Amino acid sequence: MRLVRLERQPSRVAEDVRAALAALGRGDDFAGGIALAGPRPLPGRPPVEAIVVLPRAVLVVIGVDLPDPAIRLDAPLTGQWKADGWPLVADGEVVNPATEALAFADAVAERLRPDVPEHLPIATIIAVGPFVEEIEQPPADLAGNVRVLFPTQNSLLAAIASLTPAPWPCTPAQARALIDTLAPDTDLTGDALAAEGFTVTEESATVKLPPVKPRPRRTRPAGPAAVPPVVPPAEVTMPVPRVTAAAPVRTPPPPGPVPWRPVGAIAVALVLVVVVLVLVTTGGDDEPVTAPTTTTAVTPVRQAVAGIEFTKRASGTERTCAARAYGDLQARLQAGGCAGMERGSFEATVDGRVVAVSVAVLTFGSDEQAAAFKQLADTPGSGGITDLATETHQWPREPDTAGAAYQSAISGAAVRLVLAAYLDGQSSPEDPVLLRAAGAALGVRIS
Repeated sequence: MRLVRLERQPSRVAEDVRAALAALGRGDDFAGGIALAGPRPLPGRPPVEAIVVLPRAVLVVIGVDLPDPAIRLDAPLTGQWKADGWPLVADGEVVNPATEALAFADAVAERLRPDVPEHLPIATIIAVGPFVEEIEQPPADLAGNVRVLFPTQNSLLAAIASLTPAPWPCTPAQARALIDTLAPDTDLTGDALAAEGFTVTEESATVKLPPVKPRPRRTRPAGPAAVPPVVPPAEVTMPVPRVTAAAPVRTPPPPGPVPWRPVGAIAVALVLVVVVLVLVTTGGDDEPVTAPTTTTAVTPVRQAVAGIEFTKRASGTERTCAARAYGDLQARLQAGGCAGMERGSFEATVDGRVVAVSVAVLTFGSDEQAAAFKQLADTPGSGGITDLATETHQWPREPDTAGAAYQSAISGAAVRLVLAAYLDGQSSPEDPVLLRAAGAALGVRIS
């Protein structure tokens, strides 16, 4: 990524934004692009921290200065912001610092839209400072195109990976036209733009034809035809045994009263079976080592989040958590327990690669307990939650989760953990495709 410095911005976090953009380096295979630091897209308004023209997206970076550094910042796009558990206030009123920043970003996006290629999305980065160690956004917010972060090289890369990119890069000419509207004095050659990922592809060439509206390429059928609205086979076959079982009833019973002893014996046997099942599933006060397997999905269900289509392979809920965890997380859950857990396994295709995504949502008795668990889960080497589809043999081939990309989110007393790994090869936790899939899965519905 090439950094072009323009005007100075009024926020204190602006210098951190510039440092983070500069740290990405030039010609990166993943990020690339041109970062304009301090452009003024709206006359009469102050300059923005940055506008980043990526080959597959445009980022509007707006700075928000916090009163003090924070260890943890709860930053919903709508609602109260909290720094280390304390609400942010101004003039005695609770405030959301992102409100004005988002309005400013929307105005900038509206101004840029006519000059941005139609297929390129415009996303927003709210850069907060002077320093925040951990920022929490609700899963619903993470499913959109706004990210709140303290600007570092890694946080910017993670944000770019989780946002929805265009299906193909914009051309050097398109990039040049957009940059000229913001910084007409920059001297960027076609070779410099090509080195930053702006290339001419077969798809981008078709955009020049007026009758053709470009569409993203898909690697599998999509739409209603891909999921016929039929009843699952398991439900269709259920009436069959009922018909055959009812056949003996057609034969009239012999005359005389029905003996009560056999009927009583059957009733006693049914009661004993129920009691045994209850004892096996509950197991007393201590959480069992092996909990009952949750119900898995029979018919594939598809949903789109952040431009990625997820196909459900398995899902289920259970009241026990430790039996499905391993490592330090299992020890923590054995000691403190949880209120319940929901797991889901999904398959997605991102940039032509098939990705297995494992999602676990654990609910705790308090926000504090959930925050402590997430902090441990975010610690490398602390263990994790087993994948449901792997446990129940629902994958066509079992994914290798060694090196899987990891993402997490917290909302009140619920913690969501996500792992994303390739189905057809080795994975890396820094892989941009896997990071994008894991980031999108923070907003996927399990049930």
